[in-house]
Amino acid sequence: MARLVEIHRSIFTQIVAWAILIAAMITFGLWLLTDTTIQRTNRLALERAVDVDLAGMVDIFASGGAVELSNRINDRLALQPRDANPAHYLLADARGAPLAGDLRAWPGLHAGVSETGDVTLPDGQRALGRATQLGPDLRLLVAHEYRDLGLLLRQVALAFLAGGLLAVGAVALAGWFAARRLAGRIERINAAFRHPDDAALAQLAKGSKDRDEIDELTRHSGDALARLRRLASAQRETTDQVAHEMRTPLMHLDNRLVRALAATPDGETSARIVDARLEIRGIIRMLESLLDIAASQARRGDRHGLAPVDLSLLAERLGELYADSAEESGHGFELAITPGVVVEGEEMQLTRLITNLLDNAFKFVPPGGNVRLELEKGPRLTVRDDGPGVPAEERERIFEKFGRAANRDGQNGAGLGLALCKAIAERHHLEITLAPTEKGACFTIAPESKP
Repeated sequence: MARLVEIHRSIFTQIVAWAILIAAMITFGLWLLTDTTIQRTNRLALERAVDVDLAGMVDIFASGGAVELSNRINDRLALQPRDANPAHYLLADARGAPLAGDLRAWPGLHAGVSETGDVTLPDGQRALGRATQLGPDLRLLVAHEYRDLGLLLRQVALAFLAGGLLAVGAVALAGWFAARRLAGRIERINAAFRHPDDAALAQLAKGSKDRDEIDELTRHSGDALARLRRLASAQRETTDQVAHEMRTPLMHLDNRLVRALAATPDGETSARIVDARLEIRGIIRMLESLLDIAASQARRGDRHGLAPVDLSLLAERLGELYADSAEESGHGFELAITPGVVVEGEEMQLTRLITNLLDNAFKFVPPGGNVRLELEKGPRLTVRDDGPGVPAEERERIFEKFGRAANRDGQNGAGLGLALCKAIAERHHLEITLAPTEKGACFTIAPESKP
């Protein structure tokens, strides 16, 4: 099964999330700007109304004096217009004592410079007022109440909230459709890399109607995968041919030695011929192991050809075979197999992986020692023994080609068994490690740890 990117890690999810966030921030910014503009416009209009009212009062004073001004102030207070902000007046002497108007105390505004500022009315309401000096012993204050904008501002906020939700929803929907379409096009490329078969490469070669960067990437990816397939095929053909060309003369040489052995009565010569045949067979096995390692490494990460394998059944079947040979060789052999462990893999390669580990254990554990094969869900396969183990200085290199531990002198082998185990494990997205133990060796195979 293809490994899919988690939704919160997907770049397309992040793009949609950023688009929603930006749309929400723009809507909030527009509402904030509108709210500020409404309040500022209201203040400017109020300032103009106060200035006009004050200028009219000054004209009245200039033409009719203080008595006429007092009468007009009383008329204005008696006839407040319904569609304007309520007005308030204070005509006071030099000490601030009221002479006319509805305000009883002079606020902290400097009449000499015609200062404008906020005024708190007796009922607690706020108003915008402006003071002016009419004479040495006379000054005038005109104040208009602030219009109640609460309802208007709430309506504006509600309108922006509804519009913002619609805008965010539209952006999210459009972004989701666009991201889904882009994700589908990217998935075609990922699917081709996961399973680079002819059908997937044909899809990449066909491209799409869009002549954009992703379409160009699709075509380049198809070309690159096709070249890699050709190179891998050429490499396999070359290695197979080389292996055949080397294996054939070696087998012919082995047949000649067989005939020479049959025709040679000399015991010493016969022994040397037998040794030569063993060397030849060792070279053939080494050649086959190197080819198997190269093939497994070349197909690392390639899911093509993998199928469900009942690893529990496979381990039990191999365990029964090794139990008989362990009894003959004088070893103790234990099995601890969890049933129902199924993995995606190649049964032949997994069989060779387990047999290599068991062969390695029985080979280096002296008679009387114990070997244990364990399988748990995960999967987690363990082969442990109580033999001489692996020296600490050799632990890093035993999985390398031709890497043999120093304490295994006298044992035959080219040092390719564990290297092949590592290659097969990596082919199946598994990891083989040598776990630290007080005695013996303990090899574990488990899924690769994510970086």
